Amino acid sequence: MTATSDQYVGAILPTVPGVSTAHVVAFLVMTTALVAAPFFVYPVFLMKALCFALFACAFNLLIGYVGLLSFGHAVFLGSAGYGAAHSAKVWGFAPELAIVFGTAVAAALGVTGGEDGIQSVPRGTLLGVLNLRETLTLYFVVLAIFLVGFLLIYRAIHSPFGQVLKAIRENEPRAISLGYRAEQYKLLAFVLSATFAGLAGATKALVFQLASLTDVHWTMSGEVVLMTLLGGLGTVFGPVVGAFVVVALENYLAQLGAWVTVVQGVIFVVCVLTFRRGIVGELGHILRKSL
Repeated sequence: MTATSDQYVGAILPTVPGVSTAHVVAFLVMTTALVAAPFFVYPVFLMKALCFALFACAFNLLIGYVGLLSFGHAVFLGSAGYGAAHSAKVWGFAPELAIVFGTAVAAALGVTGGEDGIQSVPRGTLLGVLNLRETLTLYFVVLAIFLVGFLLIYRAIHSPFGQVLKAIRENEPRAISLGYRAEQYKLLAFVLSATFAGLAGATKALVFQLASLTDVHWTMSGEVVLMTLLGGLGTVFGPVVGAFVVVALENYLAQLGAWVTVVQGVIFVVCVLTFRRGIVGELGHILRKSL
């Protein structure tokens, strides 16, 4: 690569930043809160929120850092759920193998671009040691899966690969002119996003012992868009906050029935009109910190 092209690379690809203090502090606060949460809040609610938080983080990787909007992302969540549920119930897979299989199904779908579902999915024993039938044990396993997925997404975003994705998002023609194969980068980002969405779906199937058509319905794809935008598009912690807010609204407004969707729509409109950066985006703007 010539010196001239290096100058252009410098203009479009900033130096890969290290882990910021703000991110470390925010991660420690989040982790501490989630470790203590099941002793004060219903663990099943928290596990549902964590699964959707990982799903939203996966979606944010695609739309927030590549600029690709997928209105069918629920297919990866749902297909992984069905894959994990079927392999655990019918084939007798151990929990860890069921999760891996479900995640692989979603990843395969990413490469290629009945009403009752599967019920009574056995939770089993993880690695032959951890009894997932115990709610608290299951919670900390789900928390560990979420944290690992979150950190892997964070690493991808803050790697040279992530910087290229941002460059493609900001100015794709220039990135192509510098020799980067934009389509291949976008495909890989899509596969990564589908994989983590699948990990969330497979984990959710074991948590609720159920895989249903609800997880592949178009409204689920709409919900993850809402979670991401509400928390903060293109932020690290935004999708997590957005997922918890949306799941909390669904849980505490469940008595409204079909009106829950209307309430969510009103909240979305208010957010767009009042703080377009999302909750975390606005907080970061006020604190002058990238969150």
